[in-house]
Amino acid sequence: MPHWRTLYTPCGAVQAWRAEPEGTPRGAVVVAHEIFGLLPHYQRLCERLAEAGFIALAPAYFDLIEPGLTLATDQAGADRGREVVNQLGLDCGVDVTETAARLLQAEGHTVGVLGFSWGGTVALLANTRLALPAVSYYATRNPPYLDEPSQAPLLFHFGALDVPIPPAIVDLHRQKQPQAQVFVYENADHAFNRDPDPPYQPDAAALAWRRTLDFFAEHLS
Repeated sequence: MPHWRTLYTPCGAVQAWRAEPEGTPRGAVVVAHEIFGLLPHYQRLCERLAEAGFIALAPAYFDLIEPGLTLATDQAGADRGREVVNQLGLDCGVDVTETAARLLQAEGHTVGVLGFSWGGTVALLANTRLALPAVSYYATRNPPYLDEPSQAPLLFHFGALDVPIPPAIVDLHRQKQPQAQVFVYENADHAFNRDPDPPYQPDAAALAWRRTLDFFAEHLS
């Protein structure tokens, strides 16, 4: 059964939601959430990963600032979420991710990282700094870090309607990380994967999910 466990990281203790498959795992995935915290959406996402054969571990990064904090997916929640992630910092985000990954590696699993928006940049940095295969969804904070050399396979997902990530920024990902896979989804905006909240786009979410599972099946087996 999915359950909470505590991670003791260099930045402090956080809770993490863990889901496990039936039978022998195909690998393990650390899930990095967006600026609204560890919403139920991410718990369900962990369970979907488990159904696909992967152990999933999703740290509640916001516990470092306020234990149990999750935010409404509205403008007020976004404003507060930006304050929280700026206070938390990406370095601590990477430290928490590393703690989760090392725990899973110590159990004998090959580990990747899956991140969304703010967590998408955590995933990118887990690739360049921790050498973990990573999938980054619609991460607006990536550009300053694109010159860091990739250390493992890397996949980016973007929505064509995502105003903060215009085509020139998507192209920058291709230029700076030419070995990475880059996919752009028509009729998809920022947060197109966050079911059921608008701007969830089911067709784009389903295709990106299939590609994500294929990526982890290839690189974590």
